[in-house]
Amino acid sequence: MIACLRNLGLAARYVSGYLETLPPPGQPRLIGADASHAWLAVYVPGAGWAEFDPTNDCMPQEKHITLAWGRDYGDVAPLTGVMTGGGSHSLEVSVDVDPQP
Repeated sequence: MIACLRNLGLAARYVSGYLETLPPPGQPRLIGADASHAWLAVYVPGAGWAEFDPTNDCMPQEKHITLAWGRDYGDVAPLTGVMTGGGSHSLEVSVDVDPQP
């Protein structure tokens, strides 16, 4: 979608962050179950940046927490680097979004 918007001559950016998830009614909130997520923003002349989350078919609201903006994922990857050596590696991550009053 970002490439299509840019092809039309519009400024568009990749937005990286977190999405607060809510449990089904009657279920407890799971700690560490919130998700990293990405969406996009397009610059609308005269109005500013408008954000869109095509994955969830919505415009981001308070449940979308922005961490970084960039041209694409490569600009805002949460973890980058080079690993050398043998053996196997694994990474486990959990996220918990806890709104504060």
